[in-house]
Amino acid sequence: MKKSLFGYGLTTKAIAERYRDEGGWDIYDDKFEISSGAPKLDEFGNALLNPSEFDPAASELEIPSPGFPPHHELVRKARNLISEYDYFDDYEGLKIWISGTNGKTTTTKMMQHLLERYGSQMGGNVGVPLAKLDKSAKIWVLETSSFTLHYTKHARPDIYVLLAITPDHLSWHGDFAEYERAKLSPLLAMREGSVALIPRAYESSAAAQNSLARVICYENEADLAQKFGIDLGEIKFRTPFLIDALLALCVEKILFDRCDAMRLNDFVIEGNKLEEFTDAHGRIWVNDTKATNIDACAQALKRYAGRKIHLILGGDDKGVDLRPLFAEFKKYDLQIYAIGSNTDKIVLLCDEYKLPCVRCEILQTAVSEISKRYRDADFKKSGASELEVQNLSANSRCDGDKAKENAKIGENTLQEGGGSSAASDDAFSPKRRTNDGETRNSQNSKNFENFKNSINSASEIALLSPACASLDQFKSYAERGEEFKKAVLNL
Repeated sequence: MKKSLFGYGLTTKAIAERYRDEGGWDIYDDKFEISSGAPKLDEFGNALLNPSEFDPAASELEIPSPGFPPHHELVRKARNLISEYDYFDDYEGLKIWISGTNGKTTTTKMMQHLLERYGSQMGGNVGVPLAKLDKSAKIWVLETSSFTLHYTKHARPDIYVLLAITPDHLSWHGDFAEYERAKLSPLLAMREGSVALIPRAYESSAAAQNSLARVICYENEADLAQKFGIDLGEIKFRTPFLIDALLALCVEKILFDRCDAMRLNDFVIEGNKLEEFTDAHGRIWVNDTKATNIDACAQALKRYAGRKIHLILGGDDKGVDLRPLFAEFKKYDLQIYAIGSNTDKIVLLCDEYKLPCVRCEILQTAVSEISKRYRDADFKKSGASELEVQNLSANSRCDGDKAKENAKIGENTLQEGGGSSAASDDAFSPKRRTNDGETRNSQNSKNFENFKNSINSASEIALLSPACASLDQFKSYAERGEEFKKAVLNL
């Protein structure tokens, strides 16, 4: 009998590599041709096979890549299908799973930032397969997708952190009820002594009512802070990252009876999430390309309420009805710029909801159209006139080492926590290292604060928060974000 892997992606490759000494795996992927004679082998000696060659009677175990569609012929034929989480259920340390629709990556990374000193490792949907983790680590902090939960049969977390659930991946799951069921399923598997943090909306759900875990329900940020005795004034993060920060602190409180807000405040928000920067005219642009569903877009709009918002919207909506988001749009002063494969749908919805809309279809056109309508800002008064583009999220530290990691765009370097190449790596860092040690550069600190103040006082914002996936026009949401920044630089 053979062990089978469905899909040849990051997760299944890692499994095949880690357990190559236990005998070869049969790996099935649509991109592999039907073999004539002996099958082709990968570098670890595993057979690479076309799905038509799968014989369920000859397979003792099947593990799919997390995003492998449930309607695929391999899944329908499989008799012993389990998830990656099930396969590593023999891990004896403490398991923390983080799920929800939006914020799970940031929450996971914040949690790891707090817990790494206690011996934690981070993995899962955050980009590190479980096969790459150390089984001797004391804690596994795992970002957990609905895809993984759909396939998981018996693995369970010791702590389950669930953020809000809103419609997403409906074309994969079939409908919202199935998507919710997957997200709530860990509650029914958890044992006594385990803890779950879930939105109050699911307090009366069958999963919560029948769970053996201690289920703590929260209404919002204030409610969560009150329950765990956390002072919101000590946390620097704003919406939508505040709830992520609080959940990370709550888990530290549960495990170690402490909430190290000062340590958490050192955390730097990853790129492509509400990255705020300016163009040569001082106008503020925001790269929120990772907002690939309606709730992420809605959260971004809350952050800039009270301003004129030039919103770039569209892409692959994954079968989700956008009407709930358009109902939210009525609260804001919006000009919409429609892009992507659902451009026609967005234009029709704008007409239905009587919202101003510009048909753009491609991202570069949207940036150009916004530039025609976006007034110039008197940004030079802020003290940052030497910078053409400055990627300084209000939630990010200015960090010279971090800035060096950022990719160059044309003659400029967009720096996560720094300025363009017109200035030195740490030109806008509140602290700059000199030969005499680390000292505060008061002028740079003042300029940094001025930039943040200019964002807070701006009357207009240009926002890429598409509420849709990117694969209709781009290789990834990250590529979409880079193309957006390039287009702004080229104005």
